[in-house]
Amino acid sequence: MSGQWHGDVFETHEISLTDERDFAPKRHLEYVQMLSEQTPRGSRKWRAAVLGATGLVGQRLVKLLANHPWFELTAVAASERSTGKTYAEAARWHLDTPIPQEARNLVVKGLEPELDCDFVFSALDSSVAGAAEEEFARAGYPVVSNSRNHRMDPDVPLLIPEVNAAHLDAIRVQQAQRGYSTGFIVTNPNCSTAGLVLVLKPLADIFGLERIFVVTLQAVSGAGYPGVASMDIQGNVVPFISGEEEKMESEPQKLLGRWDGRRFVDAGLGLSAHCNRVPVLDGHLECVSISMKKIASTEEVREALRSFEVDPEIAMLPSALRRPIEVLDDDNRPQPKRDVNTGNGMAAVVGRVRECPLLDIKLTLLSHNLVRGAAGAALLNAELLAARGFIPRRVKSSSTAPRRSESSAVAEQVSS
Repeated sequence: MSGQWHGDVFETHEISLTDERDFAPKRHLEYVQMLSEQTPRGSRKWRAAVLGATGLVGQRLVKLLANHPWFELTAVAASERSTGKTYAEAARWHLDTPIPQEARNLVVKGLEPELDCDFVFSALDSSVAGAAEEEFARAGYPVVSNSRNHRMDPDVPLLIPEVNAAHLDAIRVQQAQRGYSTGFIVTNPNCSTAGLVLVLKPLADIFGLERIFVVTLQAVSGAGYPGVASMDIQGNVVPFISGEEEKMESEPQKLLGRWDGRRFVDAGLGLSAHCNRVPVLDGHLECVSISMKKIASTEEVREALRSFEVDPEIAMLPSALRRPIEVLDDDNRPQPKRDVNTGNGMAAVVGRVRECPLLDIKLTLLSHNLVRGAAGAALLNAELLAARGFIPRRVKSSSTAPRRSESSAVAEQVSS
């Protein structure tokens, strides 16, 4: 069975045991059995904490963790001005549903690695995320980060499970080089990169990529809260987002590249980005022109995108979509107002696939910047890490840091 999490319902669907990719029936059955044994039931859920829990991305994570089939929220942490308060008191809640009941009365902790959890999500501001994430990893906590600080580190996986799950092999090198026991850092990409690379993946696999030119129209929620001043954005477009173009031009190289056992090898793409802030609440729209190594018709490109399916391992994850790319036929789609929540915000929605007079193909894509581009991406990364055995359950004690012998034993078990 495969499925996806819909907030309060775990919807399942069947996967053929004779998948057309190189995933033999016997191996698939063994994997399904292994995963069913790992899937927590009742008190066996993995315990998660959210760092930066009062911000927009942190709030999304808190919401997505409510009633999650594998994870339970057991701790929240934030800046000093919030510590000691209950989460309901500290969080200026911006989402359209109430604060989950299980989060309301959690007392907000500081950013010391003494939290009652098995792993942490980091939704911290980049001004504090770098050092804090390293401190938690050093103390034995797996860190699933949405922050930019460690994305391009040479030993840190920059992960989109549907694209480059094999990059998780770098965790062992990271732990060895940094002296971490059970701790490590895994990141998800920039919110505008996430949708772009998800769409580029099947095209790279089938046709090969050479050059990409992209213009983004990015929602104001990507700037956090309070974000862009209303006098600057209402009825206006701001043609600059600090650091955004640099991230869009560098992160796809790592995501679409490969891990050779010692280092990440870039994809070697020519890539140019123009990034703009527009008066839209949620959803980053991107206009993309692509040069490919193989000649392909627009219909072949549309079919490659429409038929893209993730491997059964990924499809088994609660937040995953078996087909994460939605292709629309209408000339005036996708639109943030109508399409941003497709696939519960985890899909990349594509339209207007047509020939490009300068490169080969051009298209328009839309993705939810706070779900596929942030909180949902981190949640999916954590699910893959848990399924692959990278998140050991920490022993509850007065001191939450694992004893060295326990950490070593778990690390040896996971690596076997």
